[in-house]
Amino acid sequence: MSRMIFVNLPVANLQVSMDFYISLGFTNNPHFTDDTAACMVWSQAISVMLLTHAKWRSFTDRPIPPKTSSEVMLAVSCDSREGVDEMNKAAATNGGTADINSKQDLGFMYVRSLADPDGHVWEAMWMDPAALPK
Repeated sequence: MSRMIFVNLPVANLQVSMDFYISLGFTNNPHFTDDTAACMVWSQAISVMLLTHAKWRSFTDRPIPPKTSSEVMLAVSCDSREGVDEMNKAAATNGGTADINSKQDLGFMYVRSLADPDGHVWEAMWMDPAALPK
């Protein structure tokens, strides 16, 4: 089996969060989805588990951070600069917040940050390895 990563995130409203991630280009894996959790797939190696607060609390006693804090910043690659822009636009029109940090355009790399409806921070990024500075 190849290595995979499952990012687990507590969410206030499971359906709202599922709809948000679908708008960004994730797909739902129904085999790991029920009324307490949803598995949202970004690639063969990366999935995001959206967990209701009750489900989250069955895994840990640690508090759920408020929407105004950042516990992590997760970065996902896009196929193009336009894909980065499209993801940010989708976030803004589907219950998230676009451009929560300053846009970064380094020529070889382009990054825009967004937050989901629960305040989880994501960076949509595109990079051209051939254009990396020497």
